[in-house]
Amino acid sequence: MSDWDFRVVTADFAAVREAMPRLVAPLSPVVAQWDRLSRTWCYMLILTGPVKVDLIFGQPHAALPPWQPSASTLHGIDDHFWDWTLWLRSKQLAGKHGLIEAELGKLHNHLLGPMGVMQTPGTIELAIADYRRARNQWERRLDMRIPRTAEEAVIQALRP
Repeated sequence: MSDWDFRVVTADFAAVREAMPRLVAPLSPVVAQWDRLSRTWCYMLILTGPVKVDLIFGQPHAALPPWQPSASTLHGIDDHFWDWTLWLRSKQLAGKHGLIEAELGKLHNHLLGPMGVMQTPGTIELAIADYRRARNQWERRLDMRIPRTAEEAVIQALRP
């Protein structure tokens, strides 16, 4: 598994921000979305492999509020969850256990809690189980099913 961060410098951030989905389309990303929680603008990608890529811009970014599940947000929530999970796995492999614990709390506050998960998971594996249950309940409630593309890509990297 690879986790790459690239600093991007541009004279016209507004134009690049608007064009970003089109600019990365030739890479056929599994996930491509702006980070809701970063202090600076960051475009997050998961590429086949899976490979996690963050394109980090210097422009300040105010964190957005926690996700609120709905028919229009469930796919974005799913992409964000699997991106976050892949990133957590890279930190686990690097032995950063304190960071993982803190991030699982943040994951609960911003994503799992709003989906109805009552407790902060203690491990990545528990976070995945909690998320899948909550996602499945929301899919039934909203009478929809989101693609499992991101999940399938990330699960490969989580296997020992």
